[in-house]
Amino acid sequence: MDTGTPPAPRVPPTASAPWGTAAQPVFALPCGMVLRPWREADAPVPAAAYEDPDIRHWNRPEPETPASAAARIARWNRRWTEQRAAVWAVAASPGAPAVGLTGLADVDAAGGSAEFVYWLLPAGRGRGVMPQAVAAVSEWAFRTAGLHRLRICHSVANPASCAVALKAGFPLEGTMRGALRHADGWHDEHLHARLATDA
Repeated sequence: MDTGTPPAPRVPPTASAPWGTAAQPVFALPCGMVLRPWREADAPVPAAAYEDPDIRHWNRPEPETPASAAARIARWNRRWTEQRAAVWAVAASPGAPAVGLTGLADVDAAGGSAEFVYWLLPAGRGRGVMPQAVAAVSEWAFRTAGLHRLRICHSVANPASCAVALKAGFPLEGTMRGALRHADGWHDEHLHARLATDA
């Protein structure tokens, strides 16, 4: 049955690697941006993300210094090899500075599930990047990582995140009441999900 949601674009990676056992792939997005692995030189970017009021409110990041951000990036890279997370930097090219983050956290490899995390600094906004990034990572997760179910959760007061989920082919499954505490109190959360067997 047609739900009115267009299928997510199929964007092949520019490099292919078994999940966690080789280098993390780079993805070229239709908008001209790329997803690439995080590097130690990107450490100022998570620190800048904490200073952005929208990112801080909706994503609840921890305060970052360049040193703590470098440690966080090293942890993301280690979790890739452990098949516990798959986090990419969003950039204009493989060599350009990062302007955002997308990827999978809370990976349950045995259970076949994971949850998306994403944010964009102002320099990356307004280009339709994130739905394409989520679609590309989803394609990799289903085809290469062998995951079965991916989910996106966001506050009902965050329509931009809801639009990302829907455009990336993640239908709304329901509302979780009082599910996450933000700086201004408890928020109901929308739950979106996509299965490997979905169109």
